[in-house]
Amino acid sequence: MRRASILHVVTFVALAATAGCQEEAPAGETISVPSGRTLSLIDVITNARGPAGATARFRFLAPGLNADDAEAAAEDMQALCDSFAIKRIEGMVPAPQQIVISFSSEVVPFGEAAPGVVQFFESYRPENGTCVWEVF
Repeated sequence: MRRASILHVVTFVALAATAGCQEEAPAGETISVPSGRTLSLIDVITNARGPAGATARFRFLAPGLNADDAEAAAEDMQALCDSFAIKRIEGMVPAPQQIVISFSSEVVPFGEAAPGVVQFFESYRPENGTCVWEVF
């Protein structure tokens, strides 16, 4: 009996440890957004806390993105959060208190500065199955 309990604890710890790690993006997953742009999911990062605590970051490649696209990108990010990200945070441990959606004109390693690359970020609070925009 004791051995079975230890096995359950080890399994739980292993699952809990991997739940907070960076998740692999589905290979080749592309998403169309209201602006008509087609994005590619770069990755989902869950192992870097944000100001609100547990945070799920959904990073997208947006080829051709430029500084003039800010307004359309903001609308696309809200749509992505409501239709894509909110569904994918279910069951994450710990439960994200914040969702960050980012667009980048080129793939940039998470946390690295890239002054020559256009990037946009928006932050949302998951609430009752929807995304509530927050000042980032």
